[in-house]
Amino acid sequence: MTRSVLALFLGLVLWVLVASAVSPVLRVAFEGYPVAERRMTFTPGMMIARLAFGALASVIAGAVTKAVAPSSASVSWLLGAILLVMFIPFHAQLWAKFPAWYHLVFLGVARTTGRTRCGARSKPFAHCAE
Repeated sequence: MTRSVLALFLGLVLWVLVASAVSPVLRVAFEGYPVAERRMTFTPGMMIARLAFGALASVIAGAVTKAVAPSSASVSWLLGAILLVMFIPFHAQLWAKFPAWYHLVFLGVARTTGRTRCGARSKPFAHCAE
């Protein structure tokens, strides 16, 4: 039980840390990103980059969760459910500012956290570098 709670906590913390590290990278990578970020007027390229980094955060969180509690599949599922529940209100508020595909992809990735290929095996990091 303790490993499961620790795994869930670490997964959530790592998701937030990875996702938080994205904004500075995107501000440098895309001209006009800081203005787009304030106004929520992202270009398609910016939206795809944001989704890619969200997916990366989800894969890392799921893999770490599975590494800490390898015998508990429910912890990875719970991590995905918590992320999904956390982000539904934000995406509901921002629905008009983004195309529907953006919300559906983001929420779909959040839902599948922990069930990714990297988080699905008993040695989650062994094949992630392949």
